[in-house]
Parts: sequence; structure tokens; C-alpha cells
Amino acid sequence: MTPLGERIRELRRERGVSQKDMAASIGVSAAYLSALEHGHRGVPSWPMIQKIIGYFNVIWDDADELQKLAEGSHPRVVVDTSGLSPAATELANLLSRAIGELDEAELVALNARLCEALARKKGA
Repeated sequence: MTPLGERIRELRRERGVSQKDMAASIGVSAAYLSALEHGHRGVPSWPMIQKIIGYFNVIWDDADELQKLAEGSHPRVVVDTSGLSPAATELANLLSRAIGELDEAELVALNARLCEALARKKGA
């Protein structure tokens, strides 16, 4: 499941809406919506995200959150390390091999550490 898929499912459950009803309202099949929630589809287009935002009638901050979740929800990631250091290539390969073996707490910790490092680079 992708971060966007998880959030869509949460919003549906909070509002007591079935996949079938939501799908019909936004003009997609229930199968597509299910695949989107489970991470079997790529990142939806901006018009589709707007339909989802409109469907849930979310406020500006929540709409921004949905957009950011969508941007980070591609289920099949390709990392091109050509031109980068050997350490970057090693990290990308290690992550691709090991990500399935890490538990949720480890994934959250690694994600937070990477976000901190990127924030320091932006602040420098």
C-alpha cells in the first residue's frame, strides 16, 4: 500500500464510504480505486487527485497533504545513480535488496534520518 492509498482508505472509512460508491462518484472503476489504494497503480494524475480532493471536500492543508502523498507514492521506484558516487550506488542497491526485510519502525527511522539530512542540506 502506498502513503496515498492508505490516506484515501482512511478518508473513506472515516466517512463510511465504499470503494464502489467513491469510484462511481469520481468516474473510475472500483477496480482502479482498489488498485490505487493497494499500490498496484502508479501515481494518479493531477486531475484525478483534484477529483479525490473534491470528493472528500478537504480543506487546503489536507489537499496539499494529498498532493504530497501522491508525489511520494509511486510503487515502483527507479533510482539512477549514474554520475553519483560509489557510496550512492551502494546505498541504492542495499535499500532495494533490504527494504522488504525492515520492519515499520526501522523504515520510519530511516525515513526520518534521511529527511533530517536533506533539511540540513537545504538550511546550509
